[in-house]
Amino acid sequence: MNIFKPFIRSIPVAILGLLLSLHTVADKAPEIGQLSFMDRQYMDQQRTTLDDLARSRLGGQFNGRKDRDLVLLQTLLDRNVVRSDQKKELQAMGVIMGDLLAQELSLHWVIYEDNIGRSRALRYRETENYLFPMTMISRRREVGNLSPVVDIYQKAVDLIKPQLPALPFQ
Repeated sequence: MNIFKPFIRSIPVAILGLLLSLHTVADKAPEIGQLSFMDRQYMDQQRTTLDDLARSRLGGQFNGRKDRDLVLLQTLLDRNVVRSDQKKELQAMGVIMGDLLAQELSLHWVIYEDNIGRSRALRYRETENYLFPMTMISRRREVGNLSPVVDIYQKAVDLIKPQLPALPFQ
């Protein structure tokens, strides 16, 4: 006897159809594409916005040096220049952090589209290894998680590094 039969019969047909369609959508493989002109332009605008904030409010600027840029990102948060309700600015911080991750780990920006939506992600070569740095800081801050930026960065490195091939002569 199927113990779920009474339960399934009690579900309205519309809801059952929705549940089945969600299952089908969830099985859809992600589509990976290149950044469009608009994506690149938007990300450049985010970099500029954050750099302008750092210059005007902190007297510093982003220069692509990991240690300095991570400290500058943290200072923007610590001094409430960027607050937890500023999603656009928090995601701009993710672009800056993503650029640092890309530089350190030989990753490149791509568009990752699945049943949840369209995201900008970092990918290692043509593998299935992805990071989603644009939301790494924002999602934490939006729920009150005050993890230091350097810890978020290191966690991302620790997640992806074992997936990368070992370099020769190590």
